[in-house]
Amino acid sequence: MEKPGFWDDREKANNTLKKRKFLQNLVSQWEEQKDRLEDVRILLELVEEEKDEETLAEIEIDLESIGKEALGMEVKRMLGGENDFNGAIVSIHAGAGGIEAQDWAEMLMRMYFRWAENRGFKTEIIDYLGADEAGIKSVTFTVEGDYAYGLLKAEIGIHRLVRISPFDAAGRRHTSFASIFVYPEIEDGIEVEINEDDLRIDTFRASGAGGQHVNRTDSAVRVTHLPTGIVVQCQNLRSQHKNKAMAMKVLKSRLYEFEMKKKTEKMNELHSNKKEIAWGSQIRSYILHPYRMVKDHRTNKGVGRVNAVLDGDIDQFIEAFLLSSNTSPDIGVVE
Repeated sequence: MEKPGFWDDREKANNTLKKRKFLQNLVSQWEEQKDRLEDVRILLELVEEEKDEETLAEIEIDLESIGKEALGMEVKRMLGGENDFNGAIVSIHAGAGGIEAQDWAEMLMRMYFRWAENRGFKTEIIDYLGADEAGIKSVTFTVEGDYAYGLLKAEIGIHRLVRISPFDAAGRRHTSFASIFVYPEIEDGIEVEINEDDLRIDTFRASGAGGQHVNRTDSAVRVTHLPTGIVVQCQNLRSQHKNKAMAMKVLKSRLYEFEMKKKTEKMNELHSNKKEIAWGSQIRSYILHPYRMVKDHRTNKGVGRVNAVLDGDIDQFIEAFLLSSNTSPDIGVVE
């Protein structure tokens, strides 16, 4: 920060300040827990001398609390990827299976909205394609908050639901699939070259059973990047100008990810391995019948509180995924 010209690039400077604040908070937390642990050690020596069972029980409670804090800090330490601090762009697509899969896609949308709400993150739907009878065919939304992408990238892949169908009069068990894609919001300071001649921009009227989510005017925008075939669209904002701006923002993120994939063999830096993004290779199963359990197949983490998970309690799966990494990424100190 003391270097000459630090504020010449305000976007980069603000980025550095965010990372500095994160590092300061993390170091402060570690020091606080270290002091707490030292206090517990001293107290434990006194308890052993006096055989104080009541105080020993209090120490056990303190140690459990310190352990939880340490786990949370370790998860933060794993969020050192280039774009982990950024907001996220999330797309959910119903798989094969008609109304069953469409209902499941909507359940997942609600799950992520509740997760974001519990964390104080802001969400905004930018594209919504409703289904005719129930659920949604697809939805794209943004999640604004510190480390939204770093956390949500753990959710990329196929999610499977097994339940007794509420839409089947015979009460049979059905299996449904939906795919989750997550992209980082790319900051304005990062250059992604987009040639206007490479774009086809179409406007159309928003359609589908979107209800309150859809702005029913001729302001919807679809942008096709001809060289790559990437297509993005936005229909939920109130003007064609805003929809185009948001569509270009999403395209920028998609193209950035596309270029990163070409430059590295490690597909998990900005996207899951392609083997994971395939029908029949689900990353997580939500079983409602014949027993109740949610299991992540990458970490073998399983819990029986299915309703809580569907209500947004997914941090335990995100943490397990991040901690399963064998490497400790650079926190992102700027030189």
